[in-house]
Amino acid sequence: MMSALALLLVAILTQQAPVPRPFPEPGSPQPARPAQPPPRPPASPAPPPATTPVTTPADPNAPTEATLGVPLYPGVQFIASYDAGRGQRFYLFGSSAAFEVLVSYYRTLLKQRGELVFAVPATHEFDIGRFRDETMAFPPSVTIKDYESAVSQGYPNPKPGGQPPRFPTIIQIVPVTEK
Repeated sequence: MMSALALLLVAILTQQAPVPRPFPEPGSPQPARPAQPPPRPPASPAPPPATTPVTTPADPNAPTEATLGVPLYPGVQFIASYDAGRGQRFYLFGSSAAFEVLVSYYRTLLKQRGELVFAVPATHEFDIGRFRDETMAFPPSVTIKDYESAVSQGYPNPKPGGQPPRFPTIIQIVPVTEK
């Protein structure tokens, strides 16, 4: 019994592995490829809301469209302004609108494509004035940044109890300064 088992084991171990053959073999019929699903049409951007100027900001310290020199997306909330240096300020606004919606809105409004500065996190910039290196710290611009991702639920609303609790998108505006 033991010798039969040993003989079987030797026979199995001495067998050569099958030689791999190319697939498909020359001359064999080609298998039909599964049909590719038709490409999805690109999602059409949401039409921009009416460009009625936002004249009465909810925050009395918020800059006006006249101060900024550029219209604000309806419903944005003023977050803060910061000294950018060289007499410039930049202004942050939070929005509940999606990044793509805001980019589409400002493309239409400013009549320019702007530039995708970063893919992750998505950051799109629109120049709104000429940069003067000798007098400016930042180029006059509207920058839109996507704060929603797998690791971020959005930019926290700095106002205690403010709604929404987090902004998916932030708009930074550096107005044109006359110097």
